[in-house]
Amino acid sequence: MILTVGNTKGGVGKTTLAVNIAIARSVLGSDVLLIDGDEQNTAITFTELRNSQLGNTGYTAVSLHGAAIRTQVRQLAPKYADIVIDVGGRDTGSLRAALTVTNMLLIPVQPRSFDIWAIDQDADLVREAREINADMRAAIVLNAADAQGRDNEDAAEALRDIDGIELLEITIGRRKAFPNAASAGKAVIEQSPKDPKAVEELNALLRIVYSGKI
Repeated sequence: MILTVGNTKGGVGKTTLAVNIAIARSVLGSDVLLIDGDEQNTAITFTELRNSQLGNTGYTAVSLHGAAIRTQVRQLAPKYADIVIDVGGRDTGSLRAALTVTNMLLIPVQPRSFDIWAIDQDADLVREAREINADMRAAIVLNAADAQGRDNEDAAEALRDIDGIELLEITIGRRKAFPNAASAGKAVIEQSPKDPKAVEELNALLRIVYSGKI
């Protein structure tokens, strides 16, 4: 499966989700390719840290940009069980290229007004991409959500009406476990002691994404 984690809005936690997903799939025994399509190369930086801390990343990571994402994914797809593409932060050629070859676009959105307003641009890109990649699935996941208050509910209500994009009925909370694990080159499922809520939220996301049910 080719999964793209992307958003035209930066600062939504897409790289954190992408690396956690890639590691979780590799732990399950899948041969995983992580593609860093973001010009900031955060996923590659994390992978280098992971390699220096653990001696083995468990997955293959490459940096690709622009049309190279489309051409290289088509060539590499038969060699890997899973490809995870981390791309976005704005409307780029890399994001558009990824959407032409991905099976699913996962859009992390924080329950904040600016993030919700920006989703219309993602919806436009999804509609354009489906002219080439008609079977692409697209889904929003509320990410870095607060534990209290109405922000989550208000955001979900607004996002359910986005044409062509589904809202996943799970939420990833704003938990220190994610940055703490990342600083050690790990995913939350590898952290010790584990944050059970963070682990369960990630596993719930994986079950939905990789079961094919949105």
